[in-house]
Amino acid sequence: MPSDLRPDRPTGPISPASVEVAAVGETMVMLCPAPGVPLQDAERVAVSVGGAESNVAGYLARLGHRATWVSRVGDDPFGRAVVRHVAAAGVRVDSVRVDPGAPTGLYVKDPDPGGTAVHYYRAGSAASRMDTGTLADPRLAGARVLHLSGITPALSATCRALTEHAVTDRPLPGALVSFDVNHRARLWPVDEAAPVLRDLADRSDLVFVGQDEAYALWDTADPMAVRRLLPGPRTVVVKDGAVGATALCHDAEPVFVPAPRVTVVEPVGAGDAFAGGYLAGLLRGLDPARRLRLGHLVAAQALGSIGDNAALPPWPWFERLLDAPDDAWSPLDLTSDGVDHDHNGL
Repeated sequence: MPSDLRPDRPTGPISPASVEVAAVGETMVMLCPAPGVPLQDAERVAVSVGGAESNVAGYLARLGHRATWVSRVGDDPFGRAVVRHVAAAGVRVDSVRVDPGAPTGLYVKDPDPGGTAVHYYRAGSAASRMDTGTLADPRLAGARVLHLSGITPALSATCRALTEHAVTDRPLPGALVSFDVNHRARLWPVDEAAPVLRDLADRSDLVFVGQDEAYALWDTADPMAVRRLLPGPRTVVVKDGAVGATALCHDAEPVFVPAPRVTVVEPVGAGDAFAGGYLAGLLRGLDPARRLRLGHLVAAQALGSIGDNAALPPWPWFERLLDAPDDAWSPLDLTSDGVDHDHNGL
């Protein structure tokens, strides 16, 4: 059993119906006009769905793990679209509550040559009404991982209470608590978010944080500084974009794995893909270096695709790259001309 998983978890076989990962958070409907068309001039918009935690669950499901998404949606067409979209990725949705008294959250993109603006319509959303009872669902019993992000505590006072309850009271006995810092400046300013996110992260078991994000929040300049700031978690994973990622585990030397070269089509959702890959490696009992590799490989698929959820190649493709020698991994090129799913570029 991987050392990161809680030792008090039963070691017997898991029921086929039980869940391995419970991912908790809001997923919204997104409206986007055609590329290059300002929202005020658009006559049509494309409808899609996006949410950090459900993205992680979707990648885990694509990698063969039993993941469930835990949230609330409104009793409206957008809510039904969200649930259908998440379920289509192979994620269980039987722990999603339909709230007849609040709408499903919505965000709208406004393309502009100077940068795309995003307008959120999520205040008072159904998901913002999640509370400490959200994790009382008996269908979540036996989960090996509970995954949350720093988006949820920014949604409302009850959502903050839910996140604090998850990391402190551990309502899913035996589950490792995974926390992606995922600071959203549009939801709360740095001076308010920084102490709350630091406290929540330090009470978790596994933390994902971007190096630039940690610098903006806590003025920490490198992975070791982040680790000193967060002594509590068993593992802190610090991501440095196209450079690579470092895993800092208790009682072990830091492990750095460089990121492969990729062609970036759309950066949105790459962090969720990385977290999904890393957690899949954890569940499979991979060592820290291979967990980081799997995170990079799944993130590469997201970076090369449009939208929040990318299709993944067959597992043997990942397996061959996970087992590649270090001198073959370091120059790995996953750009469109550098590798295909049959030959791996090795």
